[in-house]
Amino acid sequence: MTGYELTTRRDKINYYLDIAQTVAERCTCLRRHFGAIIVKYDEIISTGYVGAPRGRANCCDLNYCTREHLNIPQGERYELCRSVHAEANAIISASREEMIGSTLYLACTDAATGELVPDTSSCAMCKRMVINAGIERVIVRDTKIDFRVFNVYNDWVLQDDSLEGKRGY
Repeated sequence: MTGYELTTRRDKINYYLDIAQTVAERCTCLRRHFGAIIVKYDEIISTGYVGAPRGRANCCDLNYCTREHLNIPQGERYELCRSVHAEANAIISASREEMIGSTLYLACTDAATGELVPDTSSCAMCKRMVINAGIERVIVRDTKIDFRVFNVYNDWVLQDDSLEGKRGY
């Protein structure tokens, strides 16, 4: 051998999910570290992670989480959270024109353990922002190689979970 060994090349989806997971390392949340990247035409157009609005103190700096203090379960009462979500930060950092037809890659790790959090997804508010941004697909990491793909129109527009139990209004 010449010192160069042929290795298996990382598939494109996991390559972008690896980048989203790296972006998550900037998170300031005490519960979950989400990282998001928006990709169009094989170029990253925006990134985002969970953190307080610019100029405000981060939860990790305060060592305090209101939702944790009030024992609020994961996925509930986001209006009490002082952070902007990763998807929202990525969306506000790109123009809608750039995002139309794009893919958002999302990775989440547990803040305490650093382990990937499987079966996670965007919250209801972030889903609405993704829809309005014109993003076509959302790919969410479950393990280092496994992921789920959401077609935004089919899975989040046509399957409107905000209307559960309210069909036939």
